[in-house]
Amino acid sequence: MHTEQLDVRSTSHSELIDITDRVEQVLRKSKATSGLVHVFVPHTTAGVTINENADPSVVHDVLAALEQAVPWRQGFYQHDEGNSAAHVKASMMGSSVTIPVVAGRMAFGTWQAIYFCEFDGPRTRRVIVTVAQ
Repeated sequence: MHTEQLDVRSTSHSELIDITDRVEQVLRKSKATSGLVHVFVPHTTAGVTINENADPSVVHDVLAALEQAVPWRQGFYQHDEGNSAAHVKASMMGSSVTIPVVAGRMAFGTWQAIYFCEFDGPRTRRVIVTVAQ
């Protein structure tokens, strides 16, 4: 097993950040040729997902749909920190993804990428990447 922590800096309140290249670097360092890559986000107002990386409008659409489904508005939620929408969105996206490793590479579909999902930024967050061979 090989585990590394990545720091991810968001620059806006809600943002999807492509971290695929950074996760691939961890995989290369591990020298694994088969197995699994596990990406975990240890935060309650951030998440991780896999989605299309070819058209940037997909990221926009995901964020817009989440905002419509879970609007950021005060007085609607009971949680008194004022960031309940971020907690709900993070739960919807999930805190981890697992990708198979085949021939030393993550076995993605043609347009897939790993996105760190920020819902309460801007701030610096942690992502834990584990490669199991």
